[in-house]
Amino acid sequence: MSVSIKEVTTKKELKKFVKFNIALYKNHPYHVPGLIDEEMITLSKEKNPAFEVCEAIYFLAYKDNRIVGRIAGIINRKSNETWKQKHARFGFVDFIDDREVVDKLFDAVEDWAKAKGMDTVHGPLGFTDMDHEGMLVEGFDLMGTMAAIYNYPYYPEHMNRMGYVKDSDWHEFKIYIPEKVPDKHLRIGEMVSRKYGLEVIKFKKKKEIWPYAYKIFNALNQAYAPLYGYTELTPKQIDYYVNMYIPMLRMDFITIIVRKSDDAVVGFGITMPNLSRALRKAKGALLPFGVIPLLKTLYSKPKVIDLYLMGVLPEYRNKGINALIFNDLIPRFIQLGVTYAESNPELETNSAIQAQWDYFTREHHKTRRAFIKQL
Repeated sequence: MSVSIKEVTTKKELKKFVKFNIALYKNHPYHVPGLIDEEMITLSKEKNPAFEVCEAIYFLAYKDNRIVGRIAGIINRKSNETWKQKHARFGFVDFIDDREVVDKLFDAVEDWAKAKGMDTVHGPLGFTDMDHEGMLVEGFDLMGTMAAIYNYPYYPEHMNRMGYVKDSDWHEFKIYIPEKVPDKHLRIGEMVSRKYGLEVIKFKKKKEIWPYAYKIFNALNQAYAPLYGYTELTPKQIDYYVNMYIPMLRMDFITIIVRKSDDAVVGFGITMPNLSRALRKAKGALLPFGVIPLLKTLYSKPKVIDLYLMGVLPEYRNKGINALIFNDLIPRFIQLGVTYAESNPELETNSAIQAQWDYFTREHHKTRRAFIKQL
C-alpha cells in the first residue's frame, strides 16, 4: 500500500505521535526514550508557552494501516525576527527506512512552510534551544543521553538524498574526571574571584535555589544569545522551565557564581547523574514503576554525570570563570567516584566552550548535525 500523511489534530493522535519514537526503538541498545507526559506538554499548544512566539504542525505517516513516521513543522517567529530569516524548522522526526515515507513526511513540512511564506527549512530543532536538536551523524554505537537525540544511521543518509546539507554541527565529548583539580584551575579560580569580586554559591535544600532560579535563566539568555538558532526565553518560558527542571535537580551538582556587589549570577554549572539507563527502564512512563529507577539514579553515587547546562555572561567570557565552577564540582565528583562526564552537544564553532576541556583528558565521541534546505 502507498504511504498516507495525516495531520495530528486530536490529543489521542498526539499521544500516538509521541509514542512512535519509543515503538520504533523498542529494545534498541543505545536509544534513550524521553518521558511521554513531558513530551505531550512540550507539543501542547495550550501548555507550552513557546507558542507565544511559535506555531507548529504535526504529521504522522501511515503504511499498511500502521504508523511508520512522524515529523513536526515549527516556525519560531521570534527567532526569524532575531536572525532576520524566513526559516521553518523540522523536529520530533522519526521514520522507518523507507524512501516514500521519508519523502512524504518532508514534503508535508516543506509545503506547509512555503504556504506560511518561509523560504528555508532546517533542523532537527525544537521550539527553543532547551528542546532536543541535531541529528546524530557519528556515534551510533554509543548510549544516548537525556538531553540529546538518538537516531538510526539511515536518517542522515535520507537527509543527504533529499538535498539537505550541513548547516551546523555539534560535538559531544567524554571528559574524564581527573584525580585532583588541575593546579592551573586552582590558581585561576583564586585570581578571578579576587579580581572580579565573585563568590561560589552552593545549595543544600531546593528552597534555597528558588531566589536564584530566574537569575540563572536570565544569565542563560545572555550567555546563549550568540549560539545557533537561539532566541531569548520569554518570562513565561522561564517560568515554565524553572517549574519543570528545578524540582528534579540535585543540589550538590549545581554551582553558581555570583557578583558580590549585587548578587547577580555571572556563571552557572548545572550537572546531573546520567539518567540514560534509568530512562530506558522507565520506557517513557513515570508511573507506576518508572519513577523508581529515576529517583534511585538521581541520588546515587553515579559513575557518569551529564554536564546539562553551563554558561558565563559575555562580559566575563574567557576570564577564567569556568575554573571556579570546576574547582567546586570536581572534588564532589571525585568523592562520589565519578569516572567521566558527558558534555552533551556543543557547537563546533564555539571554541570558547571547547577550550575549557584543554586541561582534561577528553574524547570526541559523538557528532550531530543541523541540516538545511532552500525551498
